[in-house]
Amino acid sequence: QVQLVESGGGLVQPGGSLRLSCAASGFTLDYYAIGWFRQAPGKEREGVSCISNSDGSTYYVDSVKGRFTMSRDNAKNTVYLQMNSLKPEDTAVYYCATDEVDNCGVGVSPTWYDYWGQGTQVTVSS
Repeated sequence: QVQLVESGGGLVQPGGSLRLSCAASGFTLDYYAIGWFRQAPGKEREGVSCISNSDGSTYYVDSVKGRFTMSRDNAKNTVYLQMNSLKPEDTAVYYCATDEVDNCGVGVSPTWYDYWGQGTQVTVSS
């Protein structure tokens, strides 16, 4: 049974940092594409970043490029999202998701992922 559990969210001041974790079970992480997504109140869920299972390459949406870094620890079956220089507009519930089909090379759309975690709240506020 595929299961994803996010952690690491919280309240941080603008300019601060957080590291989110996504622990996977029921499958081997390095055989699947993994994506991070977020959903702010009243807004649609949007893709943030993804990591390819084929070559480990990453993709970031423009709004987080240079600030967020996604990584994968296959030994721990966990992926991470390091978020630096956080802004109030980064406030959202953050989700990780996975799928056997790897579309990370072309983007990160929520509709491409079948398995989701429960989410972790990130609030950026002074």
